Amino acid sequence: MRVLDDRTVAVPERAGNRRADGYRNILANPHVGLISLLPGRTDTLRINGRARLVTDAELLDTMVVKGHRPVLAVVVEIEQVFHHCGKAFLRSQLWEPESWAPDAVPSRARIAHALERKDEPLEELERYYSSDAYAAGLYPTR
Repeated sequence: MRVLDDRTVAVPERAGNRRADGYRNILANPHVGLISLLPGRTDTLRINGRARLVTDAELLDTMVVKGHRPVLAVVVEIEQVFHHCGKAFLRSQLWEPESWAPDAVPSRARIAHALERKDEPLEELERYYSSDAYAAGLYPTR
């Protein structure tokens, strides 16, 4: 997220997001809520406002990461900013690794196989999601 001024922030589209349904939602109803988490902190920052999709070259040029420029950004005109207390994080022990149970839910590969990529063998998806190539694909080299 980039702070543009006291009343405006921009969230770039990054490789891997590509959630067109979310962008259609913004076009239909520009009211959005953003929540920001900072690992290790129990409080969160909430921003509510009106969003618009932009492809402004000057703005996008300021958001390049590892040589990759976003194709668009969601610009939010802030109407409300507030903090949530950390009670939910404290109760859930979210930042305490010894409390984590990652195997309590299906793996990303199993979810993809069941919902998105039914025609692909589960073994291939498990290899893909656990490979270095998956992480490297965040910012692929051209």
